[in-house]
Amino acid sequence: MGTSVQVTPLCGVYNENPLSYLVSIDGFNLLIDCGWNDHFDPSLLQPLSRVASTVDAVLLSHPDTLHLGALPYAMKQLGLSAPVFSTEPVYRLGLLTMYDQFLSRKQVSDFDLFTLDDIDSAFQNFTRLTYAQNHHLSGKGEGIVISPHVSGHLLGGTVWKITKDGEDVIYAVDFNHRKEKHLNGINQSAFVRPAVLITDAYNALNNQPYRRQKDKEFTDAIKKTLRSDGNVLLPVDTAGRVMELVQILESCWTEENLNYPIFFLTYVASSTIDYVKSFLEWMSDAIAKSFEKTRENVFNLKRIRLLVSKSELDDAPDGPKVVLASMASLEAGFSHDIFVEWANDPKNLVLFTERAQFGSLARMLQADPPPKAVKVTISKRVPLVGEELIAYEEEQNRIRKEEALKASLVKEEESKASHGADVNTSDPMIIDASNTHSLPDAGPQGSGYRDILIDGFTPPSTSVAPMFPFYENSTEWDDFGEVINPDDYVIKDEDMDHGAMHVGGDMDGKLDEGSASLILDTRPSKVVSTELTVQVKCSLIYMDFEGRSDARSIKSILSHMAPLKLVLVHGTAEATEHLKQHCLKHVCPHVYAPQIEETIDVTSDLCAYKVQLSEKLMSNVLFKKVGDYEIAWVDSEAGKTENDMLSLQPLSNPPPPHESVLVGDLKMANFKQFLSDKGVQAEFAGGVLRCGEYVTLRKVGDASHKGGGSGTQQIVIEGPLCEDYYKIREYLYSQFYLL
Repeated sequence: MGTSVQVTPLCGVYNENPLSYLVSIDGFNLLIDCGWNDHFDPSLLQPLSRVASTVDAVLLSHPDTLHLGALPYAMKQLGLSAPVFSTEPVYRLGLLTMYDQFLSRKQVSDFDLFTLDDIDSAFQNFTRLTYAQNHHLSGKGEGIVISPHVSGHLLGGTVWKITKDGEDVIYAVDFNHRKEKHLNGINQSAFVRPAVLITDAYNALNNQPYRRQKDKEFTDAIKKTLRSDGNVLLPVDTAGRVMELVQILESCWTEENLNYPIFFLTYVASSTIDYVKSFLEWMSDAIAKSFEKTRENVFNLKRIRLLVSKSELDDAPDGPKVVLASMASLEAGFSHDIFVEWANDPKNLVLFTERAQFGSLARMLQADPPPKAVKVTISKRVPLVGEELIAYEEEQNRIRKEEALKASLVKEEESKASHGADVNTSDPMIIDASNTHSLPDAGPQGSGYRDILIDGFTPPSTSVAPMFPFYENSTEWDDFGEVINPDDYVIKDEDMDHGAMHVGGDMDGKLDEGSASLILDTRPSKVVSTELTVQVKCSLIYMDFEGRSDARSIKSILSHMAPLKLVLVHGTAEATEHLKQHCLKHVCPHVYAPQIEETIDVTSDLCAYKVQLSEKLMSNVLFKKVGDYEIAWVDSEAGKTENDMLSLQPLSNPPPPHESVLVGDLKMANFKQFLSDKGVQAEFAGGVLRCGEYVTLRKVGDASHKGGGSGTQQIVIEGPLCEDYYKIREYLYSQFYLL
């Protein structure tokens, strides 16, 4: 039997809720993603709460709230304590995302689900990996290898490849095959024929226009509003898809030399851009080549100003402007406040670049047709004054006195307990305060001291005089003085890193100005809320800049991957069912779409065995180097070692001849170029590669294999037996390794 694999969705199936899934591989429990949404509803995490203590490791795929938003709460309240694995950008940008979420809510509510300290604590236990790095788990996870790969959706976004005993489990949600301005697309060839593929149906019903057409429509809509003397609001995430929008706007403004101001407004805006500047190696090939050539960092923004407080925006000169503000859902943050201010002006535009979270204000505004009026709650934190401040201070004083009294009582109890344990000691130097014996009367003037000694320092009858307890110093000394342990004075790297990020998260350990004022402001305050009906007169436009593959591409990619078993998650019921039926017909016969907390067994039907290659067999094997690997053809027979382990031994009789095996993957376009370099005229015509005057080549897939892309393929060479035929065949063979 193959590796045992069970999948249990904890959140995010048959709907667009946050993503969180438990994958068990031979009893080792992996929690893949730990998301929450902008409503921060604890009831969504009930399934997670029931299994959090059994999780052995956490894998995070993207640095946004939907993929990691519940991590601080789960570690603080639900008993999650497993090590966490992610890429460096997911770690850094995810931390800033959670800072921004907390600060946005602390300004408008008494948010107490987690604190900045809880966020820091949750992000302490991270192991950061690079793309394609194989990390071998230890202990209970011995034999499991995890590896992050490019997803193409967000900076540092990950497709997780989990391997054990040669079988791959792939977790690929929110991936994008298209190259964008700042990101490469998913590398499909790294995930061919996995045992299990877990993917989402989020975009299974949506198709997108070409990128260039989409980019032009985006900038045209913005310029049209600005030229009509209107303002443009783009509700965005903290550190995710906003990076692509920043690059599009920066390029457009530079190329056309536009002077309209653009503002990027979050509580951690400057910290975000500072970190992103250091992640060029995680970005697209185009950005890397541009940097190598010009030494110019594309995120040294010249046209976009970074803001960390609403007051900075209010102080900006009047006139048309573009503001990218968090949060994308309009549930909280600067975007919520700006929308309320700008919504009633017909000249203004609110441009949504992603499908908003279900039940949010932004999702309501994306309805067709949009509402003409919406009810919103305006909340603001204000300092306490007058009687409220006096009452607050009195209450705090009362609480402090009660805590001090409790502390003194606890200390007294501990003191009594420690003294009680020493009552029967024979050491005359130990003083028993509970002993009622007193010192002999010291005369008329000694009575004043007698009470003190009785109450606190009455010695046992065996002692000569009262004295304080004495503890001998056991410090070791040598010829140079006291012996010290150098480790006691070493500041660990993670402690320095944690300290630098504790309150601000930016690269120098400094706070964004707006964030600092919020964190360090300890004045007593309260939240004042008012209900308001906003007349929506501004223009509302939705353009898809989510950075996810569309329906056509998803189906094509799944066919190329050709998994043995497929698990569908995260998508509406309609989208999930549509993709399930398509995959049953065109991808593989085993397609699952489980419900919340429904455990499905997707153990491979293949049988895998561990065998030992005997030294006698290996001494006669000739390896050939193929890329990064060495391969060989082996003829052997199975046997057993003294430890009853399967072993491969040389054949007792001469091995029968075997057909030649060609190892490699020929790209016809590459072979055409190769032939051209050799002086052979080659061109594609009618689906075949015409080589010279008489010879043609065509690639034929195994029609019996569903999906075709990863099955056995043949290359057919046709033409008369002539000098050109044999020469081209020889060139063709040179592209493969012969075994």
